[in-house]
Amino acid sequence: MEEDDLTSPLDEIVFDDAEIVSIRDLTALYEAVEWTAYSDDPDALARAVDRSDYVVTARNAEGELVGLIRCQTDEVHLLFIQDVVVTPAHQRRGIGSVLVGRCLTTFAHVRQKVLLTDPDDDLRAFYAGFGFTSPELNGVISLTRFDD
Repeated sequence: MEEDDLTSPLDEIVFDDAEIVSIRDLTALYEAVEWTAYSDDPDALARAVDRSDYVVTARNAEGELVGLIRCQTDEVHLLFIQDVVVTPAHQRRGIGSVLVGRCLTTFAHVRQKVLLTDPDDDLRAFYAGFGFTSPELNGVISLTRFDD
């Protein structure tokens, strides 16, 4: 077995929960996943990330921002995971799992953890691996309102 076979794709990823991310890097990341509701207004995106309670970034060996998670919390009853973003070229390598895992570990003391995601079976399975279920399975419903 060659030495390269022993390295994990995560070995070259640097995770940071204290980084201040540039607008350019944020916009490029959100454009890469085609989240245009965010990337179409870079200043608003930067404000949203800056005002988040907890942000973890993931950068590859070249320094490119390849992933990010951001959360809001009251530190007692509610943790809301707002965004889990990983560039398509870096998906399915464990980066999203590390991001979500760091968030859940940091806020393990918070009773209720909530996130919204697209109705996709792969995403449902991914988050189920962290114990997330549809609200109805916990005896509650989820209501949302989107104002564009």
